[in-house]
Amino acid sequence: MRNRTWLTLAFIIVLALFSGWVSLPGSDLDVRGFRAGHPIRQGLDLQGGLQVVLQARPVAGQSLDGETLEGTRQTLERRVNGLGVSEPLIQTRGADQIIVELPGVDDPQEAIGILQQTALLEIVDPLGQYLPPGTIVDTTLGLANDMPGASQVGTPEVTPSGSTIAATPIAEAPPPAGPVFETIISGADLKDAYVTTGNTGMNQVVGFELQGDASSRFFQYTSSHLGQPMSIVIDKQVVSSPTINGAISTQGIIEGVPPTEVDDLVIQLKAGALAVPLDVIQSRTVGPSLGQDSIDRSILAGVIGLGIVGLFMILYYRVPGIVSVIALLVYTAIVFAIFKLVPVTLTLAGIAGFILSIGMAVDANVLIFARIKEEVRQGRPLRQAIESGFSHAWPSIRDSNITTMITTFILYLFGNYTGTSIITGFALTLFIGVVVSMFTAITVTRTLLQLLVILGVVGDRWWFGAKTAPPVLAAPAAP
Repeated sequence: MRNRTWLTLAFIIVLALFSGWVSLPGSDLDVRGFRAGHPIRQGLDLQGGLQVVLQARPVAGQSLDGETLEGTRQTLERRVNGLGVSEPLIQTRGADQIIVELPGVDDPQEAIGILQQTALLEIVDPLGQYLPPGTIVDTTLGLANDMPGASQVGTPEVTPSGSTIAATPIAEAPPPAGPVFETIISGADLKDAYVTTGNTGMNQVVGFELQGDASSRFFQYTSSHLGQPMSIVIDKQVVSSPTINGAISTQGIIEGVPPTEVDDLVIQLKAGALAVPLDVIQSRTVGPSLGQDSIDRSILAGVIGLGIVGLFMILYYRVPGIVSVIALLVYTAIVFAIFKLVPVTLTLAGIAGFILSIGMAVDANVLIFARIKEEVRQGRPLRQAIESGFSHAWPSIRDSNITTMITTFILYLFGNYTGTSIITGFALTLFIGVVVSMFTAITVTRTLLQLLVILGVVGDRWWFGAKTAPPVLAAPAAP
């Protein structure tokens, strides 16, 4: 019994020290950047940033199902990753909406523009005619009228790597062309898109690399159309119609893109085209100062709440109350360590869920201590009273916590379906807190109380909140 208590105590000490080390802020005592690589992830309401609600608008003849919406969400996620946004959240809501949360975004309009643009790249056969930049065309991949709008990327020219192809600029864009042009390759055929330097080595251009049979298909087309133009189309708008001076196989570059638009075009091409056009129906910007004020107020509320709860436990339950405060400190360190290691994006609602789980951890201790107190009043030895208190209180603690975890699971699923990050953050932090609270209440608190009895530190029943044991009445004499 004693050996098991000491072994459990050693495990608790190691766990508490590690959790405290992970949870501490700052970079002191870091080992190989481990703590720096696991910071607290702050949500939009704490860090500030942009929240956008996008509505899917299927074009004529297009059906919108769950697979199409999920594919669009994945495309948006790739684009956001290309923006370099820290801890973004992109999730579907209902049957036709996508919510995008971008913490720390400095230029909301630029981010919305990149999210909404389709950036469908096509290289089409203009049937031997020169299509000036700006011409709106219909292609075998779709009609121009089905597009929500064409992105303006200047009047670039496309050249194969290591060769030069000239393009003739024009002053004004002509009206849409009539015929439907065949698409030779599209953005789906791209293996990669990247920023590189042009043939002069002075300006930035967009490079691309083809994959699969697209390279051979493109080589056959360019080799059989030498001296003829081909048109580079983005979102059904011609951006260049260079003359083919040499066969092109796997790699090419798009020259003439304005420097401020090169990075954006690379992001869109790498992410691919949206499966369905999107409209912005709601956008909200949260300032970082508001988020910091929320953090400060939440920390103050948490400290005050913990202080009041700890004071009550100590005054009413005495030594067990002190033990519960120690267990709560271990609980807090473990939970914050889990938040960093999982990781969990912490929001205001998540902080509320964490504080609520502290109350549930205290509730478990109250059930245990009340039972121990009753056992002590009945005159049982302290060690037996502790074991009896835990064994009798455990079913109530188990059942209440399991029902709470089931509720948090339902809330998490509901929040995911509706795209409400407030609900999912609350449910996740509450679930983690409830699981850890069961461990600290049953293991940490129990081990510390057993240790006090083994060491003989508390031999008087008064330290457990009970008066002296009632006198044992003698059995009446037999007649």
